[in-house]
Amino acid sequence: MTESVLSVHELVQGIRKLVENVPEWQRLWVQGELSGVKHHSSGHWYFILKDDQAQIRGVMFRRDAVSLTKPLVDGMSVLVYGRIGVFERDGQTQLYASVIQDLGAGAQFQKLEALKQKLYQEGLFSRPKRPIPKLPRAIGVITSGTGAARYDIETVINRRFPGMPVWLFPVLVQGQDAPRAIVEALQKAFRTPISVLIIGRGGGSKEDLMAFNDEMVVRTVAKSPMPVISAVGHEIDTTLVDLVADLRAPTPSAAAELAVPEKGRLMEWIDQLNERVYQALSRRLEWERTRIEGWTTHGILADSSRLIITRRDLLDRLDERRDRAFERMVQSLRLHVEKLAASLAAMNPSAVLRRGYTYVLDESGNTIGKEDVRQGQRYEVHWYNGSYWMRSETPGKEEDA
Repeated sequence: MTESVLSVHELVQGIRKLVENVPEWQRLWVQGELSGVKHHSSGHWYFILKDDQAQIRGVMFRRDAVSLTKPLVDGMSVLVYGRIGVFERDGQTQLYASVIQDLGAGAQFQKLEALKQKLYQEGLFSRPKRPIPKLPRAIGVITSGTGAARYDIETVINRRFPGMPVWLFPVLVQGQDAPRAIVEALQKAFRTPISVLIIGRGGGSKEDLMAFNDEMVVRTVAKSPMPVISAVGHEIDTTLVDLVADLRAPTPSAAAELAVPEKGRLMEWIDQLNERVYQALSRRLEWERTRIEGWTTHGILADSSRLIITRRDLLDRLDERRDRAFERMVQSLRLHVEKLAASLAAMNPSAVLRRGYTYVLDESGNTIGKEDVRQGQRYEVHWYNGSYWMRSETPGKEEDA
């Protein structure tokens, strides 16, 4: 049996004939959900039609797109009428759409929106974003071990900061097992001495990025003890991990640039700081030198006897002030004593008696008046220069003295 050798073009042409020779595939209705919708400048629409188990690429040419009542968008549930064919250049089997009817939001889109609203209500997307360290100790990277994203990140880091430690946690980034692998890698990264964690992958369809919309992946990222930079897909792609991360980068290469500074510029900055510190110290030393020289040329230090003379004059003035104060105090006390003596003299009973007055005491020592005198009683009469006891012989007459 002779084996025939076909060119690739011949093979693809054969497949195309097989597909296009199936009558039921040339006029059919297919229901599914749109994803990866792109509107080309030519007017053509490109998309992926999918359900829970499979997907197929599709195109609607400009001549048929005029029948659309609204633009096509991701997540739209549609009913597509068209045919199945093979695009020879890419060898892709695809759906050529003639009519697309809008059925509303697709099941997967509704499910993703419901999860997004749930996490938003819990506050996962509104948490304060942590700043990226200016000089990290090490960078963690969670991505495919063989994908272009890994090499882009490592290349940028090595270029910007040679010698920066990079911890790689290779994972599946798409498929049914990808979410579990990403969660396990995150948990490992949390136990390592890294300062910043980059999580992401290269571009792809929305289906390829679904692992980064998984609820457990999003919740695990939110628990990260270090800042997380999300770099999932291209700039136009947005996943739930992008919303919960501390910083979103448009590409993996951009994430690496955000994670580490340029070592050369950092060294230049350090050199500038060293120069500024040196200049500041030099100016301070010069100022201190001038200040000390000013003290050494001061008159007191140059001639110490001037200090002694100044202090001696001060002591003399203090002595003089002390003597004057003491004299004023003695004079004041003297005047006070004289006033007290005059007051005491005025209050002395003898001074009153010298003016011709007397006073009489009975035998009990009580002062008495004329009406108290009794016959036969002894009384003591006091003058200024002495006293004398006398006895009353006759009763006193009631007459004025």
